[in-house]
Amino acid sequence: MYGWNRTPPLQGGPAMTNSETASLARQLRVDSVRAADAAGSGHPTSSLSAADLMAVLIERHLHYDFDRPDHPGNDRFILSKGHASPLLYSAYKAAGAVTDDELLTFRAQDSRLEGHPTPRRLPWVEVATGSLGQGLPVGVGMALSGKRLERIPYRVWVVCGDSELAEGSVWEAAEHAGYEHLDNLTVVVDVNRLGQRGPTRHEWDLDAYARRFAAFGWHVIEIDGHDIDAIDRAFQEAGSTARQPTAVIARTVKGKGVSAAEDREGLHGKPLPDAETAIEELGGVHEVRVEVHKPAAARTTHATRSGHLELPRHELGESVATRDAFGQALTALGTARGDVVALDGEVGDSTRTEYFAKEHPERYFECYIAEQQLVASAVGLAARGWVPYASTFAAFLSRAHDFVRMAAVSGSGINLVGSHAGVAIGQDGPSQMGLEDLAMFRAVHGSTVLYPCDAHQTGRLVAQMADLDGIRYLRTSRGDMPVIYGPGEEFPVGGSKVLRSSDTDRLTVVAAGVTVHEALTAAEFLDEEGIQVRVIDLYSVKPVDRATLREAAERTGCLLTVEDHRPEGGIGDAVAEAFSDGGPVPRMVRLAVRTMPGSASPAEQLHAAGIDAESIAAAARLLVEQAVVR
Repeated sequence: MYGWNRTPPLQGGPAMTNSETASLARQLRVDSVRAADAAGSGHPTSSLSAADLMAVLIERHLHYDFDRPDHPGNDRFILSKGHASPLLYSAYKAAGAVTDDELLTFRAQDSRLEGHPTPRRLPWVEVATGSLGQGLPVGVGMALSGKRLERIPYRVWVVCGDSELAEGSVWEAAEHAGYEHLDNLTVVVDVNRLGQRGPTRHEWDLDAYARRFAAFGWHVIEIDGHDIDAIDRAFQEAGSTARQPTAVIARTVKGKGVSAAEDREGLHGKPLPDAETAIEELGGVHEVRVEVHKPAAARTTHATRSGHLELPRHELGESVATRDAFGQALTALGTARGDVVALDGEVGDSTRTEYFAKEHPERYFECYIAEQQLVASAVGLAARGWVPYASTFAAFLSRAHDFVRMAAVSGSGINLVGSHAGVAIGQDGPSQMGLEDLAMFRAVHGSTVLYPCDAHQTGRLVAQMADLDGIRYLRTSRGDMPVIYGPGEEFPVGGSKVLRSSDTDRLTVVAAGVTVHEALTAAEFLDEEGIQVRVIDLYSVKPVDRATLREAAERTGCLLTVEDHRPEGGIGDAVAEAFSDGGPVPRMVRLAVRTMPGSASPAEQLHAAGIDAESIAAAARLLVEQAVVR
């Protein structure tokens, strides 16, 4: 069992007395009030309640080198209640990381000190917060990295508000952390009783929260969150507890230290109405600097690359499901790169991440049926330098959409893979069919959306995803599909493949994934009738290949898109956007899943949805006839 005793800091000032720590807490309160007052907005009362907790943490227990935010031995800190950012920025000022002048730029345009903290601007912020219920799940991912992969004894500290404990994602995280025995994780719950519109569900009933955490295998400590000694003892106890994560449940008072604001409703999210009087009551503006303990020497333990990538090879015409090709390619990538990790939501035998699990069990994480925790763990692992691939059914990733959205706000680099997409899965029915996933991921800022149609294409795209930025989504299919590309074919992100073309093409069929094969079959039917059509494999749905689509529109005059997806936000919309920046807009017709499917065979499903070869050919004939009439 790896030991988790804390190594004494390499440097740091002598410990403050309780009165000095209380003075630091007062300064954090004063600066929180000043920052919100300068901005004319913000959440000072939520900052005041946690000031004593923050003061004890940064002065006595946090190990962090602000000059080296990438130091592998640094503790990780997440302010899950991100609206209390004035407190965070005040702590940065006390540590000498930001100046007083910068503190007073809070919430101003181009300021690093945004209303809710993000790592886009500040190197000391681990992940973006503000969408409540996400800090602890991401912290679990970081703690998993420290415990199972890096084996560096840093501690992950997460400060939550009591309101956000109503989020189910918190309890997905609590169960996962207890199951994994993450004794390097401490959550501090600021139980200040008041939410945005009034009292929280459990108000100051600390036992209500304690029972829940204890039920998931946590070591629980209940304290007065304004008692410096009690806070210090609790944090020490957390650092010495083995095989259990620790929850410090702290009773606090919202607006603490300002009599006009203490435990008063109606002040959430507002600067204090009389900041000058509040500052005087808190003891006035004063400076207390803290020497945050620096971590012990540590080194990164994972290699970015460890060998040459050998992707699987298949025979042309061989039938291979793209989900199988994904699992094989991911396993090969894990052999070539030591920084690749895989996560799954208890469907690894279907998504085929089980292939990776068998070859690289030390880098495989089973997240069970908890899709929010699945994505959050990936975000936490990515923040620690890993390249995560997280997989589940495409339909179920919708449960974690807010985590995906916030990952984009963080600038996180994660790979998400959705299997069992579309009506082509067959008899399982609509609850299992991902029919909105392309739209969901295309809407995410800076995302990449890929939809391969054969095994070699899948392998190449899986490998490229590892080096892309932002959110990367790969859609895979359940059923076998023929291999149509050779093993040496290249598939640049942002490209497409023209599979059929001639000088006499009457229209262009644009397809991706399963509908590529239907489009090719339809083109053969039409060719026998003397109707030539161009077929484009749009494997890169975002970014889309504008040049090829524009050329096809110019030559054929009409685009017929066909997709195993809802008509809103998918391939049809991606193609339309290729013409959104000016120039002639071609005639477009879209075939997509417009009905609510039931249970049927894959072939019956495609036909019922009007996206099989027969339907594509019928639509093409109609378009050609209409073009002749005109």
